[in-house]
Amino acid sequence: MTEASGAPVLAVDVGGTKLAAALVGPDGRVAATDRVPTPNEPGVDGEELWRTLEALLAKLVADAGDPPLAGVGVGCGGPMTWPAAEVSPLNIPAWRGFPLRARLRARYPGLPVRIHNDAICVAVGEHWRGAGRGHDDVLGMVVSTGVGGGLILGGRLVNGASGNAGHIGHVVVDPGGPPCACGGRGCLEAVARGPGLVAWAREQGWRRDDGTATGVELAADARGGDPVAVAALRRAGRALGIAIASATHLCDLQVVAIGGGLSQTGSLLFEPLDEAFATHARMEFARRVRIVPAALGQTAGLVGAAALVFAQERYWSAG
Repeated sequence: MTEASGAPVLAVDVGGTKLAAALVGPDGRVAATDRVPTPNEPGVDGEELWRTLEALLAKLVADAGDPPLAGVGVGCGGPMTWPAAEVSPLNIPAWRGFPLRARLRARYPGLPVRIHNDAICVAVGEHWRGAGRGHDDVLGMVVSTGVGGGLILGGRLVNGASGNAGHIGHVVVDPGGPPCACGGRGCLEAVARGPGLVAWAREQGWRRDDGTATGVELAADARGGDPVAVAALRRAGRALGIAIASATHLCDLQVVAIGGGLSQTGSLLFEPLDEAFATHARMEFARRVRIVPAALGQTAGLVGAAALVFAQERYWSAG
């Protein structure tokens, strides 16, 4: 399938807090979209989650008048086996080795179904139609329920040996830091993910007795000047700056585009990030990188998922 096709791609973003879907045209425009909360409570099984996703997609397509589709593109939390896309998102315990690509192929027979890591889809979206457009060497990141990344080098997506290249969330930024869901300690994700920030802030006295406090509330309180909430975002920003400095030295990047809910906190996150990056990125070539919010905002992953179908020559090397 090429960008010349007029039919939209059914694009999907599977996250720990929400399932989102959209019809995306070959120009990257989102024509219709819908979302539902991810059923991610203890006791939810994989089939219940699949039924929720299946219903979301069916409703979106039906509400749009059942248009012909160019394919199905999905961004999902990792890790996963690739390209078979048996997915095991760290932040969705109900799916461990879940055969998502096989299920979608059965549901949409005859259509190409392409699934990649959700952060990789953000990177692809930003390179195709966003902040990385016109640049060959780009790191796209998601900072939300988890922290992930994807690499575009030489104008093409880097998959790695198992399709998991770009997992910047598991770069160690503090060897003595908090435990991570991957089994390690001090990973960027363990420090900077939304639920981790909430846990840290509560330990410091922020809403200590509120067991339902969320990252959205933490960000709102930081905007209002709450000192613990501000400190939590500064902690995340510093960790991100350290990790991005390492990635830039390794990959000689031109642009780092950061998406996900936490990226919407603006200078509360980006000022400490920039400070830490300046401290640790000492090589002249590394200091030239531009670190910016994702230009596509919350649709970056959906647009990138569509690009797996529309622009396969750059972003999809598997069958």
